[in-house]
Amino acid sequence: MKIALDVHTHTLASGHAFSTLQEMARAAADKGLEVLGITEHSPGIPGTCDPIYFRNLHVVPRRMYGIELLLGAEINILDGEGNLDLDEYYLQRLDLRIAGIHSLCYHWGTMEENTHGMVQAISNPYIHIISHPGDGTAELNFEPIVLAAKEHHTLLEINNSSLNPVRNKPTARPNNLEILRLCKQYEVPVILGSDAHISFDIAVYDRALELVGETEFPEALIMNTDVRQFKQYLGIPMNDKE
Repeated sequence: MKIALDVHTHTLASGHAFSTLQEMARAAADKGLEVLGITEHSPGIPGTCDPIYFRNLHVVPRRMYGIELLLGAEINILDGEGNLDLDEYYLQRLDLRIAGIHSLCYHWGTMEENTHGMVQAISNPYIHIISHPGDGTAELNFEPIVLAAKEHHTLLEINNSSLNPVRNKPTARPNNLEILRLCKQYEVPVILGSDAHISFDIAVYDRALELVGETEFPEALIMNTDVRQFKQYLGIPMNDKE
């Protein structure tokens, strides 16, 4: 499988990552990617950048070292109503908007409440991707989440980092297998995400691809292989070369 893009990564600006934006772009180019997404954590994560960072993204070139950059945020889903921790003023200024549940700033509810909140985030017209829905941070019912993702053209991420044993997420593997099986059943595309916090991990999908193989998930439903297909599905504007 040829990998053309990785759109869930972090730089020093997120507060707990270890590479600069230019180091990440250079590494992505060296790995032969066409598109790199850099999605810094939004304010609910301790140590991350101030919202003014997102307002100033216009100063950053969208091409470096021969690859395209999509600059955005990984936004926190805060509760069972799907509230987010980044205002619309900033959301409008991002190339790419990922939303996910993080234990540091999430108000837990029942499975039904958690699922409702994620479905609300999926239906938010600003949100392109749901990050690590299968990592086990909140108890979720995956079938309505998959069906909502299909309805709203929102991608569910199979997050490679959360499958790393060092992360100590024991339900991540079975949860992601369930997501893949449901997405296969309902013909819903997914996105593989490295969640790289250092340049060496860009486009590292070894654990995610193991699950893809185990479920015999169709390559045609994996949105990392074709930039045009990825952008068309999410409604992201094409650049002149596409």
